[in-house]
Amino acid sequence: MILSLVLVALPTHAQVTDDQIYSFIDDLFTPSTLSRRQQFDELKWFSEAAKPYAGMTIYVVSERIDTHEYEATALSRAFYELTGIKVIHELTGEDDLLRKLLAQSETGVNIYDAYVNDSDLIGTHYRSDQVVALSDFISGDGADVTLPTLDLDDFIGLRFTTAPDGKLYQLPDQQFANLYWFRYDWFNRKDLKQRFKSLYGYDLGVPLNWSAYEDIAEFFTVHVRELEGRRIWGHMDYGKNDPSLGWRISDAWLSMAGMGDVGLPNGIPVDDWGIRVEGCRPVGASVSRGGALDGPAAIYAINKFVDWFKYAPPEAPYLNFTEAGKWVSTGQIAQQIFWYTAFVAQASQPGLPIVNQDGTPKWRVAPSPLGVYWDDGMKSGYQDAGSWTILKSTPLERRKAAWLYAQFTVSKSVSLKKTIVGLTPIRKSDLFSDEMTRRAPQYGGLIEFYRSRGRDVWTPTGTNVPDYPRLSPLWWQHISKAVSGELKVQQVMANLASAMDEELAAIGKTSKSHCAPQLNLKVDPSIWLNRPGAPKAKRNERPPGKTVSYEESIRVWQ
Repeated sequence: MILSLVLVALPTHAQVTDDQIYSFIDDLFTPSTLSRRQQFDELKWFSEAAKPYAGMTIYVVSERIDTHEYEATALSRAFYELTGIKVIHELTGEDDLLRKLLAQSETGVNIYDAYVNDSDLIGTHYRSDQVVALSDFISGDGADVTLPTLDLDDFIGLRFTTAPDGKLYQLPDQQFANLYWFRYDWFNRKDLKQRFKSLYGYDLGVPLNWSAYEDIAEFFTVHVRELEGRRIWGHMDYGKNDPSLGWRISDAWLSMAGMGDVGLPNGIPVDDWGIRVEGCRPVGASVSRGGALDGPAAIYAINKFVDWFKYAPPEAPYLNFTEAGKWVSTGQIAQQIFWYTAFVAQASQPGLPIVNQDGTPKWRVAPSPLGVYWDDGMKSGYQDAGSWTILKSTPLERRKAAWLYAQFTVSKSVSLKKTIVGLTPIRKSDLFSDEMTRRAPQYGGLIEFYRSRGRDVWTPTGTNVPDYPRLSPLWWQHISKAVSGELKVQQVMANLASAMDEELAAIGKTSKSHCAPQLNLKVDPSIWLNRPGAPKAKRNERPPGKTVSYEESIRVWQ
């Protein structure tokens, strides 16, 4: 509604002047990795390329995070003033966005001209024949509206949006990872370090494994209890019966435990959803079909997720993703194993109890500790890659206008400033810029992560998942029963694996793709568990805790 009011107030568009373009650069798009003249040339290209579409109104939709709020207000207006193309950039929840995308795919009715849609759907997109392959569009119908300085090689997330057929289906617009978050100031207090070592026999530091994370959670929740005059907790999470509970688990929690196979960006042949693929065909999620979703590693992962709520604030099991995200800013949380860096901007505001007077954070992010089933060569965590996606049901002229806007939001003229606003980087040139070097101390390790190989081993959901909108609701519908205690974890995972197999079979019956699911026959689970790789046989699930200093943990990324 706010955006609509802004657009109504805009004057009738006239051809933008050179002086106005330079004003955009100085007022809106500084700093940039481009020179002022290079920015002028890039923005001038948008103004010229958009002339056939001036006066058009296009509709796009994305989820509600800081980066997209910036796009929906500042960037959409600048784009209109530059090109004459009005953009209604709607913000909504991720679950609603999925429903909108699914509705357009199923009906063929053009509802939105472009979506900023997670790359988690890459397996869906390349099998569905509903999504424009951008690599084909760039070299074909969209050649005349493709930015000459787009520089695809500069994007850090193209591997996540490229399908097994070698085609690019989505263009990354923002990226954020789930990392380990902790109170660096508390972990360095001499009294707390001595107390921890006397209790647990090793140093308080960044945990390398889940045993150490659990010990630290117990230490701050049970033994320390209060710091700076306030009740504190050694863990934070969320467990509300809500779609975001599904993302909490499907966003690589089982892979962090070690459920899947070695391979990047996702396990091969068993991925971080526990789905086995043969060739390009999903063949099952249950152990009896060669999957791993109800195997020992998956059960271990959910047992820990549920059990650790005893170290979190009592509200935690009843919070969703957004509500839980506000908790670290209160100054009452010592560490969080699964913390989305989309909250970095929110947790860096001056005046917060977790921010020093000089503006630097009292917290840091570090590599996530890993479960006992994790093996070298596996992905280490999850990274969200919200990416521009255009459906074939969008008419060509509208498709071209939307493609211009999508490119504008990720262009080098715009991207560094957008990264500073939302802290969801997409370009190597921005990450390695002098401006980011200067600002890095404000972001608690985020830039160090994105400048390292970590950005390649923290990966989104991969291509094994053939229909994300149909399969993703299964996660929260089943995991919620473990959080509530309605069912034992082993039964929950058995039910989830069975439901996933049933849905895969149903998808296989209706899909026309040569990569459609085709389930393996069931066999005794021990046959698969005794083979190398995933699914993995039961291991010692409580080895000694191991920690390292923050400085050593950062070197792990390098």
